Amino acid sequence: MPKPESFPIEKIFVPTKMKKALKPEVVGEIAESILDIGQQAPISVRIDGDRLVLVEGLHRLEACKALGETTILGVLVPAELAQHKPQLSERPEVEAERIKMARLKQLRLEKEAAEASTAALKSINATESPRTPSTKGVRDNPKASPGRTAKSAPKTLSDWITQQKGTGGRY
Repeated sequence: MPKPESFPIEKIFVPTKMKKALKPEVVGEIAESILDIGQQAPISVRIDGDRLVLVEGLHRLEACKALGETTILGVLVPAELAQHKPQLSERPEVEAERIKMARLKQLRLEKEAAEASTAALKSINATESPRTPSTKGVRDNPKASPGRTAKSAPKTLSDWITQQKGTGGRY
């Protein structure tokens, strides 16, 4: 293991992909820890031409920047080792977190689907009008006028007039 040394923060380049993983709350926690007990774990950097490229320790680097430090404790790793560093997705704890998050997402989607289904059923029940008696049972309906069936009921005004003329009724 290489010996930790002090590197100027301004000379350290942070790759764009790495910047996307920055979590401000973690930086704050690390900054508090550094204030209390100092930097315990060195960052890893590699040489790329005339600059240093951060390999590992983004949150520690950002915490030191936030505290106004000009240097940071780190180790220089060969480019070959930096390239063979296990990818974030290969680390077991990251994989476990990914599985947990996927399961939580699935549970959330199932819950939302159940809630949407329940809401849809409630809205259907609320807007559904009470059932009207079918015209099939008009003959059996004591409230129906005698002699009148669904077939004899006029559908239009002209049908009614024709029906009235046929029965000798006045209109």
